[in-house]
Amino acid sequence: MPRVVVFDEFGGPEVMHLVEEPLAEPTADEVRVRMEAFAVNPLDRMMRSGASPAPVPLPHARLGVEGTGVVDALGPGVTGLRTGDPVLLAAVPDAHARGSYAEYVTVPASRVVGRPAGLGTTEAAAVWVAFSTAYGALVEKAGMRPGDHVLITAASGGVGRAAMQIARQIGAVPIAVTRHSAKRDELLAAGAAAVVATDHEDIARAVGRHTGGTGADIVLDLVRGPGQQDLLKAARPGGTLVAAGFLDPRPTPFPAGPPLTVFSYGSFEHTLDVVVVKRMTAFLDAGVRLGALRPAVDDKVFSLDAVVEAHRHLEKGLHAGKKIVVTVS
Repeated sequence: MPRVVVFDEFGGPEVMHLVEEPLAEPTADEVRVRMEAFAVNPLDRMMRSGASPAPVPLPHARLGVEGTGVVDALGPGVTGLRTGDPVLLAAVPDAHARGSYAEYVTVPASRVVGRPAGLGTTEAAAVWVAFSTAYGALVEKAGMRPGDHVLITAASGGVGRAAMQIARQIGAVPIAVTRHSAKRDELLAAGAAAVVATDHEDIARAVGRHTGGTGADIVLDLVRGPGQQDLLKAARPGGTLVAAGFLDPRPTPFPAGPPLTVFSYGSFEHTLDVVVVKRMTAFLDAGVRLGALRPAVDDKVFSLDAVVEAHRHLEKGLHAGKKIVVTVS
């Protein structure tokens, strides 16, 4: 029988274990995907440890919000897909029940999209969450336009790297924020037009220098917490801040300072909307085809049997912000 990763209690990576389950048949408007690989995301760690913002029912909870594979079976009423089609999982809001850490996943057909040509299995497993989140926050929510100066926090992480590439593709100017000056060259190579290292620079002054004194048109805050106040000072009056991350668990003070439009963003806001997903997919396909969009994947790839080690790799920070991938087949 097919194997799936589950956990029965909250805790460290060791709470995960593999079990066998009967192969589920897709019902009306569902597809069954034979998984080839999935990526490990911070949300997976939060769910496993009990820190998820949404309740996770126990026991026998699953994990995984993205991955890639091929269509294995179609339920009644499914059109536009065929068995054997390579696909990405575009939305798994019920990861505790349908998570991608498995050999087979059954989901509504509306929650898969075609795999971009030109991406290998490992890259495809790690592309959707980062790029759909960055695209949704910057393009759909903030209305990013060519020439906009875009300040991006946690820029060395998966979403931050994707945001820099997407800004470049649009014609905007990505300014990366990092806590460590040692990452400057890496971030410039990853697509940043400029880098602000907070261990040596004041954010507002540095952004002013890089924008000719006007400030950032858009701020993508992937961290939140008290540090958001410094980002607000770096934005131009009338600019936009999109809070799309949760890396700092401390309370985020109410935004104060120059007049700004402030949004809180979660990726499911758009990845459950088939019209927006169509735009996301077209943008991603074009970017991959042109060589402008590419996920950064950790050199160490894990097997399904080593999923516990993959989570330990994440917790130790050994991935240096790149996506960790687990292969299934």
